[in-house]
Amino acid sequence: MAKVAFLGLGVMGFPMAGHLAAAGHEVTVYNRTAAKAGSWVARHGGRAAATPREAAAGQEFVFACVGNDDDLRAVTLGAEGAFAGMADGASFVDHTTASAIVARELAAAAGGRFGVLDAPVSGGQAGAEAGRLTVMVGGGAADFERARPVIGAYGANISHIGPAGAGQLAKMVNQICIAGVVQGLAEGLAFAQAAGLDPAAVIGAISKGAAQSWQMENRWKAMVAGEFEFGFAVDWMRKDLGICLEQAKETGARLPVTALVDQFYADVQAMGGRRWDTSSLIARLGPSE
Repeated sequence: MAKVAFLGLGVMGFPMAGHLAAAGHEVTVYNRTAAKAGSWVARHGGRAAATPREAAAGQEFVFACVGNDDDLRAVTLGAEGAFAGMADGASFVDHTTASAIVARELAAAAGGRFGVLDAPVSGGQAGAEAGRLTVMVGGGAADFERARPVIGAYGANISHIGPAGAGQLAKMVNQICIAGVVQGLAEGLAFAQAAGLDPAAVIGAISKGAAQSWQMENRWKAMVAGEFEFGFAVDWMRKDLGICLEQAKETGARLPVTALVDQFYADVQAMGGRRWDTSSLIARLGPSE
């Protein structure tokens, strides 16, 4: 069992840190809103720290799961950042979905004193709560092997993709693929309804063939019912797709469908769906469209 810190107790970080505690690790938590850290300690034990630096001091592993590049820099760099408190030979594991640029920046900032892994996750809030996340990891192979058993407290599929930044790039591929699949499913369901078909009968038929997907299996009923108050929020998806599109400019990759779906999500935001689940793409395909 290890001494670990977890920075960021949002809808993903709160249960992920909980799984670390349940696995027997000694967990110190930090959250920008101190009350959330207090709630976590009341439920799981361990202790709360007042700053990222305090949380990281003396820990073997420091995990983070925050909002974006700037949030990540805020909890790692500077006089009160985690890097100022981390011991030589420790490991920093970042589960934020962020840019490959900041992943490489943090690896450079560590200066070889400790390992840095960019390790974004897929599986959403449900996966975090169940401890069944997919984890895509960039960084050194030895650092990965050292951290892998600890990540296993909540990661069911943990893969080393390549050097620093590779985990974030893999997460971009994940989001690009999801965007197209959700839009296709939304259009298919809207078409079935417009044609007077029973969506349940249609899904029962096509979900056993080439059209099958996780989104179809887990979201079609809610999409037909217009229920979007769960899962991965549209605001978060737009943040992620923005990272994908910026990276594509740098590499010269062409993402025409991703760019289009990003604008469709902007439409959903304008409809008041900023916190709706990403399956809410179907909402903009109503009779008036």
